[in-house]
Amino acid sequence: MASRPSSEQRREFGAFLSSRRARLQPQQFGLPEGPRRTPGLRREEVAVLAGVSVSWYTWLEQGRDIQPSPEALQRIAKVFKLNRVEAAHLFALSSLEPPAIATGGGVSAGLELLVRAIDPIPAYVRNSRLDILAWNDAVAALFIDYGMLAPHERNTLRLLFLYLPYRSRILDWEQMARGMLCTFRANRAQAQAQGQDQAAPFDSLVEELSGQSPEFRDWWQGSDVKGFDEGRKRLRDANGQTLEFTYVSLTPQGRPDLSLVTYIPRPAARDSRS
Repeated sequence: MASRPSSEQRREFGAFLSSRRARLQPQQFGLPEGPRRTPGLRREEVAVLAGVSVSWYTWLEQGRDIQPSPEALQRIAKVFKLNRVEAAHLFALSSLEPPAIATGGGVSAGLELLVRAIDPIPAYVRNSRLDILAWNDAVAALFIDYGMLAPHERNTLRLLFLYLPYRSRILDWEQMARGMLCTFRANRAQAQAQGQDQAAPFDSLVEELSGQSPEFRDWWQGSDVKGFDEGRKRLRDANGQTLEFTYVSLTPQGRPDLSLVTYIPRPAARDSRS
């Protein structure tokens, strides 16, 4: 049986609801636009669309200690047009859905062998906290030799925000950093649903990065969550040339806490400076 959410989870839950409500446009639901004090739908409009009382929905956004039913959350998620990751985040903050992501446990010998076998395709394995647990020579040459770092330094967020040589390799750094932070936020909520012992490693990293990175400290105040399963990444190699990759993240069967991330080279691109 799921535990009741903590006061912090309720606060984050209310902020998440409020931020999703602000994204909606009245015309999407056939509602009159008219003058509005704030962007998005009004609370009473969301309540009517989701089939709940206005006072009850208001209490949710205020972070009061009430426990919504899975059915009510599903209706709210439908009104908000949440994607899979956002809906999972909503349920995780409510401690209603069985956790989909766990931390802890190492990489199996077979998975580590796979990572090395697909070289020269750059690849590594990371956990939900975004710690790098296994890697091959190709990805080490592309980014950084993870073997030269202390274990606690082998973390994607830590490298993105605190390690300049790593950061300078990524041409679209802000887009990538914001995206990884949104992924981390969703994973942290899943860990919180399991208890404080699971959330503690996430919270320690948040504390460290908030104290050392103004960008992280500012962006962490947001509410966005997203998956980071596939996309395009542009890097600059040691010679200043632009390299383009399609990154693909896969989850090993039986290990929802792990991701196998590969970087597949795209056709050569002209450097924007040329």
